[in-house]
This record gives sequence, structure tokens and C-alpha cells, in this order.
Amino acid sequence: MGASVSNWRLAQAVSRIGQLGVVSGTALDGVVARRLQDGDLGGHVRRALEHFPFPRMAQHVLDAYFIPGGKSKDTPYRKFNMHSLEGRREPLELCIVGNFVEVFLAREGHSNPVGINYLEKLQLPHLASIYGALLAGVAVVVMGAGIPLAVPGVLAALSRHEAAVYPIYIAGADGKGETFNLVFDPAHFIEDDVLPGVLARPDFLPIVSSEALASILLRKANGPIDGFIVEGNLAGGHNAPPRGKATWNEAGEPIYGVRDVANLAAFRDMGLPFWLAGSIGSPEGMRRALAEGACGVQVGTAFALCEESGLMPEVRRELIQQALAGEARVVTDALASPTGFPFKVAELAGSLSDDAVYQKRQRVCDLGLLRQPYRRADGKIGYRCPAEPVAAYVAKGGRLEDTVGRKCLCNALIANVGMPQRLPDGTDEPCLITMGDDLAGVGRFCASGQTDFSAADVVRVLLEG
Repeated sequence: MGASVSNWRLAQAVSRIGQLGVVSGTALDGVVARRLQDGDLGGHVRRALEHFPFPRMAQHVLDAYFIPGGKSKDTPYRKFNMHSLEGRREPLELCIVGNFVEVFLAREGHSNPVGINYLEKLQLPHLASIYGALLAGVAVVVMGAGIPLAVPGVLAALSRHEAAVYPIYIAGADGKGETFNLVFDPAHFIEDDVLPGVLARPDFLPIVSSEALASILLRKANGPIDGFIVEGNLAGGHNAPPRGKATWNEAGEPIYGVRDVANLAAFRDMGLPFWLAGSIGSPEGMRRALAEGACGVQVGTAFALCEESGLMPEVRRELIQQALAGEARVVTDALASPTGFPFKVAELAGSLSDDAVYQKRQRVCDLGLLRQPYRRADGKIGYRCPAEPVAAYVAKGGRLEDTVGRKCLCNALIANVGMPQRLPDGTDEPCLITMGDDLAGVGRFCASGQTDFSAADVVRVLLEG
């Protein structure tokens, strides 16, 4: 659900009515920092921080980012230190605080569980992010876009406030890679007069596209797996690449085949609960999932377009109107994401899906969530991203061809929720909307003549029959 599309308001609304609301864990450090710079409308961030267990850390963040009344529209958001293997304190503190705030607010006012969803490819912030979510009482951790073998052990260690280790892939100057073990120790952040008790370990549900990947996780993960989200290639966001030799259609989209359809009988045989995802957000999809032995469905597109979503209202309504008119189009862009994974993009005028907008945007890398650590020729560690300025990426040993079509998801996804960075030329960072193929059927949630619907409407329709 991008960055803050599935925000605390949406997750809270879904959890309040008895389903599992899941907040997006992507870029919560930057999201909360920008909310504070916008004046913290409603005082929600500050209210959550009153319950944060480490008051000095909370005050550091407030002192650094809170602007009473909000910054002027023409003023850029403050830049903050990017994450690194050295584990600099400021970005780690902001990550802990950001994840705590989002989960705390999603849980506020009810007793039902709330989950959080991370992208495995965003490796450097993982440990601090998960610790912040644990401090707020998150009940479920979901993770996709990678093979999260180390997460079960991380959850066990951090729930006891013990040091946790996460393997970070480092590309080599010679084309060979290596693994660096990133260590995060809560003892360096727990304040002297605070003695937090053992935290509840959340359930862990990896997102997988095949029974083969699920089997690898069951055999090699460093702790228990509690179930799976089985996601097909019609889902929004990042998709797994097709298995086997890659082929593309005339529009440049990857072609998926029968090998890319998960064997649900194998999941039933594993004996763990599983949920289906990917163009299954309909009453018929729900019935099909239950008939296949699933516990239910994971739904993104419908909730991304409901009133409680963090998506800008004008964008949300435009996409719904397109769907109602039969004009909605979602493409699987094989190049857009710096991760190299195919990425679903909704075509929308004025967004980066428009090639003229993409070509006009000046490349910049100022958030760096998708930067890849690499071993430089001199043996030191550097960071690069194929969506950064082309000359800079090539100078760092990156291949020119890897920059073609790459889009800055870090900036675009935060722009989607109304917090775009103001650029030196006086314009704002353009957005890039991700939706699943279910966008075409979103009209099922709209009352006659309406383009707004609520999270409760989505749940009601899905459970019909």
C-alpha cells in the first residue's frame, strides 16, 4: 500500500470492524517527519509521542521536525540523514519513533489487532522499524518483495529488547556480492530510567508467490513462520518476476505463465493458515479463497481508494471515475522500480506514468530508501540507486542500461499522500500511483452515482453471501 496509503486511519477503521487492519511500514520515518513539519494537524503525532516509552528520543524528534502551524508551501521539507551500514543514530531514532506512532494510532480506541507490512528490499531500516512497531504492540508483521529468512529471529530478539542481526546484501565491484550483518541493539536506545518489559512477539506472515518460496522459508528461516500471504501477479505494488526465461508483450510488460500460478494444494498440505491476494477483492474472490482452504483474502486496491485511505482525494476520485467509465488502465512496468521487481502502475495524467512527466523530472536521490550498498574498487562501502542521477550511478560502477526507465519510488510514493518535496525550480515531486488489476472492478463498492466509499463499505461488500 505504498507509503502511508494504508495509514493509521485506514488500518484503524478496518480493525475496528473486526478485520485485520495493516499499516504500511514503508518510509514511516519520512512520513512522520513531514507530518510534523506540516504542523501535525489534529495533534495526532504528538499525542502518540506522549505514550512513547523513551521521552528524550521523542523530544529529539519533535525538536528537529515539529513546526507549529506548519511550514510554508514554498519551503522544502527538511532533509534527514539517510540510513547506512554504520547505523547513524538520527535516522534510527526517527525510524523507531515513526513506526511506533503509526501503530499506536492505528490501535488507539479499540482492542483488536493491527499489523504492519514491510518490503524486504528496504533492508537498512528494518531493525529499527520493527522495534518501533513492537514497542507500540503490533500484532502481525507482513513482509514481501524478497526472502525474509531472518525476520523470525529478529522478532524474537527485539521482543526481549536484545540485539538483533539482519543480513544486508552488498554488491561487489567485481560483480560478486557479499553479506554484511547489520546489528541493532535496543540497549543503545533504551533510556536509563526506563525498564520496558518483554514485548509480545507478533505473528509473522511472509508474502510469497509460490509454494517453492514458502518451502524455502519453512526450511531455512531462523524461527517460526505463522502463515503465508499467497500473492499473484495481478496484485498492486511489486510483483514477483515470472519464473523461467523472461518474455515481454508488445507493451513491454512481463508475461506470466502457468508456472507462476501458486499450487494451493501444497499450501493446504503445509498445515499453516494462508490468505490469497491479487485481484481477489470481491465477494466471488472471497468465496473462491475460502473454497481453496484459505482463511480469507488480503485486499489492497479497494482499500487504497476508500475515504480513509491516505491517497490524495483528488487522485483517488479520478481513479474511481476512470474505473466507473471503463477507462482505468494498470500496467506492469518491468523497469519502474529500482529493485528490479516488476511494479504495477496506474496510468494517470500528470503522474510519472506519463512519459513526458518522467522525462522532465530532474533526477535526485535525497531519501535513499532503495539505495543498494556496494563494495567500491578501493574496498570501501558506497551506496547507489539506478533511479539517482545517471552520471552519478555510472560513476559508482552501475550499468547505464540499469538506469533506463527507473523511477524514484521514494519521492513519488510520499507525493501520493500529499507530502511532495518542493523542488528548486518551484515545482513539486510528481506522484506515481500503484494499483492492482482489481482497479477496473472498484465500482462494486460505490453506491449509485457516488465516487466515495468507506472501509466499512469494502468489508460489507466482500462479506456479502
